[in-house]
Amino acid sequence: MKSILIVEDDITYGMMLKTWLGKKGFQVASVSSIARAQKHLETEGADLILSDLRLPDKDGIDLLKWLGEQGLSIPLIMMTSYADIQSAVQAMKLGASDYVAKPVNPDELLKKISEAVKQPAASPRQAPSFGKEESTHQKNAGGTPSSDYLEGESDAAKQLYNYVRLVAPTTMSVLINGASGTGKEYVAHRIHQLSKRAGQPFVAIDCGSIPKELAASEFFGHVKGSFTGALTDKTGAFVAANGGTIFLDEIGNLSYEVQIQLLRALQERKIRPVGSNKEITVDVRLVSATNEDLEQAIEKGTFRQDLFHRINEFTLRMPELKDRREDILLFANFFLDQANRELDKQLIGFDDAASRTLLEYHWPGNLRQMKNVVRRATLLAQNQLITLKELTELQQITHPHVGLPLRNEEAEKHQIIEALRQTGNNKSRAAQLLGIDRKTLYNKLKLYEIES
Repeated sequence: MKSILIVEDDITYGMMLKTWLGKKGFQVASVSSIARAQKHLETEGADLILSDLRLPDKDGIDLLKWLGEQGLSIPLIMMTSYADIQSAVQAMKLGASDYVAKPVNPDELLKKISEAVKQPAASPRQAPSFGKEESTHQKNAGGTPSSDYLEGESDAAKQLYNYVRLVAPTTMSVLINGASGTGKEYVAHRIHQLSKRAGQPFVAIDCGSIPKELAASEFFGHVKGSFTGALTDKTGAFVAANGGTIFLDEIGNLSYEVQIQLLRALQERKIRPVGSNKEITVDVRLVSATNEDLEQAIEKGTFRQDLFHRINEFTLRMPELKDRREDILLFANFFLDQANRELDKQLIGFDDAASRTLLEYHWPGNLRQMKNVVRRATLLAQNQLITLKELTELQQITHPHVGLPLRNEEAEKHQIIEALRQTGNNKSRAAQLLGIDRKTLYNKLKLYEIES
């Protein structure tokens, strides 16, 4: 049995990771600081380290340096937020085996762990979702997503999935447009499952979390020694998805330079790994997703019009949760069933007051927010029913804004500043208030030069 040491100061998150990895057949220990990690490694060792980047005493970079000083060749996977992605690149250069963006996508984490410890990956079919969609930069989607998702019964949901069934068997490229947390990746899965490529790979890339200097490697792969940190050959997403479907999530976040590289690959259907002089022919069906207004980005000159036409042969628009009220309690109970399995609980539902609160709330973070709210409530609940006592965060959050307008820059900037003020500069809560995800908020802070 392979042993994993988790270094994570968020005790609840660390506990969830420990419990879940334990169920996947690993022997898992968890510590909350670099000092405790060093002590554990000196006395008990580990086959792999899964470390947060930011820790109370030092950071994951310091742990990497210490491992080198001690002559310990233990593979380390760094967990990092979108804002710290450049530090993850530094960690790779210092010898980290890999990195994953937080919240962690479980399928990708299992894949990276299995690669690092050289053992077959545990089945990801029953893997919990630790957040996304806000997932890691590349993820191999195993299992049947329909077992982990509910389509809903509202008119908006029925119309959406009618369109999915119509476009899936075609060869058209599809652009899924919708707010964060509405289930864009699931729709991409369904398109793949209902297509003629269903028996081939589905590979997803979170374009928002790819640093510019690693983008070519993520898309096209690289050969050993092609750049600092390229310790082994890497298979890129296009080759991994050959014959199947490639899903480009939050494509609007790609840099202009990377857009050029991507367009060339899509047009020529050939890719060249970084450091190689060999071209590889690839055959992929393209599905993309965005929560941005790409036509406005084209006007600003930040998104290529030719790439937009290449990815947008058919558009699907995702309804927000507030526009499908008939589905709210269906999803709440569905997420409760998932949370019961993940946390080994046996809750049976929501009391009347909690149900009314769920129905009346505006859900700026959509399905992702609801899933997190229900998971937290399930963890806290002491009885068989979830009550208002476990849903205090829904009662505390005011909602002066329901999403960003995206077309009035001055108003958008003012809303961001106001949301940061209301939340005491808490970016997670501010993003929730604004109805966007954290990586989008970070992008807009940079765009408007808002100090935070």
